[in-house]
Amino acid sequence: MASTQSERATARWAAAAVMAVFFANGFAFANWASRIPTVKYTLDLEPHEVGLILLVGSLGSLLAMPLAGRVIERLGSATAAVVSGVVAVAGMGAAVAAVPAGLPLGVAGGLLVAMAGIGALDVSMNFAGTHVERAIGRAIMPWFHGFFSLGTVAGAGMGTLLSRAGVAITVHIWLALAVMLVVVLVGVRGFPRVPRRDPLPAATVATTAPATPATRATPGRGYLRAWLEGRTWLIGLVVLAAALTEGAANDWLALGISEGFDVPEHEGAFGLTVFMTAMTVMRFAGTWLLDRFGRVAVLRTCAGLAIAGLAVFGFAPSLPFALVGAVLWGLGAALGFPVGMSAASDDPLHAAARLSVVSTIGYSAFLVGPTLLGLLATHVGYRHALLAILVPLVIGLLVTGAMAAPEPARDSADTATGATVAE
Repeated sequence: MASTQSERATARWAAAAVMAVFFANGFAFANWASRIPTVKYTLDLEPHEVGLILLVGSLGSLLAMPLAGRVIERLGSATAAVVSGVVAVAGMGAAVAAVPAGLPLGVAGGLLVAMAGIGALDVSMNFAGTHVERAIGRAIMPWFHGFFSLGTVAGAGMGTLLSRAGVAITVHIWLALAVMLVVVLVGVRGFPRVPRRDPLPAATVATTAPATPATRATPGRGYLRAWLEGRTWLIGLVVLAAALTEGAANDWLALGISEGFDVPEHEGAFGLTVFMTAMTVMRFAGTWLLDRFGRVAVLRTCAGLAIAGLAVFGFAPSLPFALVGAVLWGLGAALGFPVGMSAASDDPLHAAARLSVVSTIGYSAFLVGPTLLGLLATHVGYRHALLAILVPLVIGLLVTGAMAAPEPARDSADTATGATVAE
């Protein structure tokens, strides 16, 4: 009994640690996103130029994420998260320093480094989260992403207030980055420890069953094979649609409101806060919804909400209607990414490889999205350009059935082991 209580306490501490890092990542990113209008106006950029800068940042994530799984296996998710966080802070700090200096190329270069760090941190914290989820035995991945959303709400709210107060972007973002780094350094102390070069945890907080030949991983096995798996690609497409839906709001919603309705930039930041609040609510409700209705039904409903919300936002005749659309959009965008991470990890033996593949496919949204939307916005405006996201949303809706857990994955999950806590 004492052992069981200790194991539960260990699992709760690990969950809290992972949630803290999710929060910190979202907090730093949203502070940056809330000041994109400031970057545009300070540097006097055209929409397509903003898109190109964001594109360069996305390249950083795409370069880092395919390697993240191997780095995690060799260094552990805690060490990988710390290194990733430091890289993200250094890059973002350099990017915002280039804004008052009038150096668009400096902003782009800083974002390249920053988004490489954020992308690798994303894989590290999701990897840790899947092991905690398996140890607890519930679909709590939406809660982790809910804390990311809480971080985005706090970050966007902070951005709204500091933008309205006229605080310099460098002071604002450096403060946010300091908060992020401190939380990451403290949070990773509770990350689950997984044997290096082995994506399957060998120790557990839920069982002490020994590893069998069927569950023992081979070092480095499965990375190339994961890129050839049909189900992994279909999961990646659902995550891609979700990432486009969420990422388009992060990059363009504030500008869509401030320029589309000719209002001050802090009102655009408020609209982004509304969107992120809706996402947060849905993510915390997500575990109950998934337990009750299952992945496929919930994700199809979310896709419908996102489609409706984008349409309302794009065609809204006034700001209040646009905010209603932002709420529906946020509710619909909330669960695709976290559920995709869980689906990619149904078989713990290949979790690290498949997470890297699915994350890379998902983050390719940030490669295509900023450039495409920036070019469209030049001709039709920001709000109407965002309607292009309806296309991947419909495609994602059509392949949502791939998110259902296969029977072998369930059996594997039942016999899979959990993780001990990092010292």
